[in-house]
Amino acid sequence: MHLGLLVLLFSWTRSCWCAPQQQQQQQDCHPGDELLGRCTSNVYEEKPTCTELNLGYCNDMEYSRTIFPNILGHRTRMDAESGAEYLLLSVIHGLLNGECSPEIRLISCAVIASPCRDDKMIKPCRSTCETLRKDCGHAFEAIDMAWPYFLDCDRFFASEQEGCFDPLAGMRARQELAMSSLSPQEPSTIIQFTYTSNAQMYSLLKRTAAKCSHISHVYSIGRSTEGRDLLVIEFTNNPGQHELTEPEIKLVGNMHGNEVLGRQLLIYMTQYLCSEYILGNQRIQTIINTTRIHILASMNPDGYELASAEGHLMNSWTSGRANAQNLDLNRNFPDLTSVFYRNRRSRHYRIDHTPIPDAYWFGKVAPETYAVMKWIRSLPFVQSASLHGGDLVVSYPFDFSRHPQEEKIFSPTPDEQLFKQLARTYADAHATMSNNDTDRCGASFYRTRGIINGALWYSFAGGMSDFNYLHTNCLEITVELGCDKFPSEAELYPEWKRNKEALLGFVESVHRGIKGVVKDLDGNGIKGATISVRGIRKDVTSAEDGDYWRLLNPGTHILTATAKGYSRVTKRIHLPYNMNKAGRVDFVLEKVPVEPDIDDHLFPTVDTWDRFDPYNQFGRNSEPDVREGEIEREEKPWWWAYFSQSGISPPSWLLRSV
Repeated sequence: MHLGLLVLLFSWTRSCWCAPQQQQQQQDCHPGDELLGRCTSNVYEEKPTCTELNLGYCNDMEYSRTIFPNILGHRTRMDAESGAEYLLLSVIHGLLNGECSPEIRLISCAVIASPCRDDKMIKPCRSTCETLRKDCGHAFEAIDMAWPYFLDCDRFFASEQEGCFDPLAGMRARQELAMSSLSPQEPSTIIQFTYTSNAQMYSLLKRTAAKCSHISHVYSIGRSTEGRDLLVIEFTNNPGQHELTEPEIKLVGNMHGNEVLGRQLLIYMTQYLCSEYILGNQRIQTIINTTRIHILASMNPDGYELASAEGHLMNSWTSGRANAQNLDLNRNFPDLTSVFYRNRRSRHYRIDHTPIPDAYWFGKVAPETYAVMKWIRSLPFVQSASLHGGDLVVSYPFDFSRHPQEEKIFSPTPDEQLFKQLARTYADAHATMSNNDTDRCGASFYRTRGIINGALWYSFAGGMSDFNYLHTNCLEITVELGCDKFPSEAELYPEWKRNKEALLGFVESVHRGIKGVVKDLDGNGIKGATISVRGIRKDVTSAEDGDYWRLLNPGTHILTATAKGYSRVTKRIHLPYNMNKAGRVDFVLEKVPVEPDIDDHLFPTVDTWDRFDPYNQFGRNSEPDVREGEIEREEKPWWWAYFSQSGISPPSWLLRSV
């Protein structure tokens, strides 16, 4: 049922939530009063008795027996299930956009199905109800709905002196138990290890940024197909700004909507970073003071909405995987790997900053993909991890096979050794990913100790990691967090413990290799300078202010920096094995006469790196579809479909004819 219809259904509650009228009951005797012995009525012929608790929305309570008639006058379980109170309980999560869950459900259940002992009802505690109303009253006001009558704290709840039951005690005890298992040396950050709805995620990220406004802030990179924000939270000692030579790293979760563990781990990580920085954790303070971390917890909130509706037990292997357009986002990026394979034998072909072919824009581009591509292009990311689920392994580019007809074939990038080290950084720090236990999840990768080249595992085109590598300076790995794509809530805390050190270690690993600034003789930074490493056919380019980062393994390397209109400078450097931070290597280039670029002749094309969404058709893809009576988009020319399907860019003279 549409949320608007639900609000309409309950719109009559704005004036009041009225208790059900008992036509045969004396007007001066409320059902709850009778059960408490304050009056009598002939409406109940049977004596209140304890019975097994069997209400779908309440079966996870801390007790197993309830009583009927209940405090609301429902004589049987069927009466309770058909009552307006239980109906509201079934839709309250959607009505309030996930706010106050699961607290409001647990407390409501304690009223509808109160615990029973010796055929006597135990009412929920009034203090718990009052706290709930104080914390959640605004959520009902936001949808113009009165506070539910059955959550009247004076009427249906009891004081501690009268003897009452706290419906939230079990949930709090589990959180305290989780904290007590931490070692005394481990900082005391408190995290609630439960699943979060999209609304809860947005609220939590914003609250975290507000709590740590001196080191974090949130921003949106775009919207999903159904209009949900793709919300990023960043952590740095100067939020909102790039600092010279400070590396930028991104962590992306929930690209497939039904692979939910990565989403939750990143949400927990935001809370952990904020809290630990405030608590004075020296390691966390060093990370944040020297790194700019961007966290996109959910790249596919629409898919998550579908997957979470089915829940842990009912979710299938694929339900919610794709976005709302039924597009697999990890097959939706430009296939630049094929471009690389076609041109790799040419000595002058540049592997870095491969342009997006115009033909790509002829197909379906998901708004989530579009937003992430713009994000990747807008910031000088150095390193990245995309968190998935379905196995226990770290894979790295290339994900698309160098022989398209071969499903599983080793397809290395020029940075094969570096990618292996990045993957090893995560796998070795994980609690079980790299061990040789052949009975565990991910056991098929025990010979490689939990890492694998993506195409050797299975080949696919249009992946995000290959796009990062070929279109930007960023090196991205894919982390498969476990065999269960949607684990139970009981597994969330153990999974956090297994992955926390791996996540932190991966962020710290961005400080390997070299960094520096490319300047001219006047000390001005040179944007777009290329820094090459002899023996590695992949250059990096300098950012807006001339700073650059080049991830490298220990050893001796020969570097060359150059830029169009500037001289070429070469340096020999040595990176020792015990180096725990990036080495500083600056370059000063002298202006020289500009010579024609041989690439302009060898690779004539209308495609350039700056050419993004050239027909300006996907920047508006979050707008509603054309309705009847509105003007449709201009019909595409006859040759449009041909180039779209062939993957070949149309010639410039043909494009100019459009």
